[in-house]
Amino acid sequence: MSKIISKEKQAGAEKRNWLKKRLIPLLILLLIIAITVGIHLVYGRHPERLIELEDYVYGGAFLISLIGNATIILPGAVLVILSEISVVLYPVTGPVGPIIVGLVGGAGAAIGEITGYMAGYSGRGIVERSKMYNRVEGWMRRWGAMTIFIFSVVPFFFDLAGIAAGALRFPFWKFFLLCWLGRTLLYVVFVLLAALGFKTLLP
Repeated sequence: MSKIISKEKQAGAEKRNWLKKRLIPLLILLLIIAITVGIHLVYGRHPERLIELEDYVYGGAFLISLIGNATIILPGAVLVILSEISVVLYPVTGPVGPIIVGLVGGAGAAIGEITGYMAGYSGRGIVERSKMYNRVEGWMRRWGAMTIFIFSVVPFFFDLAGIAAGALRFPFWKFFLLCWLGRTLLYVVFVLLAALGFKTLLP
């Protein structure tokens, strides 16, 4: 009797293990693909719609950053559009407006970059053959948090760090916090310099 119960427990444990290791990551990956395809259909084919979000000022800055970082659609466009918003705000708000744009943009970026982390978490085979990815994964293994922070301060290539962090099961809360800090620093400095530079050139 005890053997039958232990076999049933083992079968139940194996089923839960299968759900955890196979089904849940697959569902996460399918969700990420659906989000990416949806954003691409709305904004990838019509990038002018992304620019239209400028009209919502701070809310627009948040959405533009979230969309731009959730996919690889025009990654450089996010900084350009946020800078345009800051340049318009600066004469009215002074440096406060651009700083707020950078802060809300950093929050949107951190949320958007979750897609890369979840893609890595669901299956590292996605980019396993890439030489650049293998380098980033090596840096992640060696320096961990520092790698995420440095990549988040650089405008491009952060997706690889996010995927590596997910694949290596780097703690999600640390990933999110470091991404938020790095992206916020990048955006605040960039948009503030853009606004100040524009003011200097065209007083």
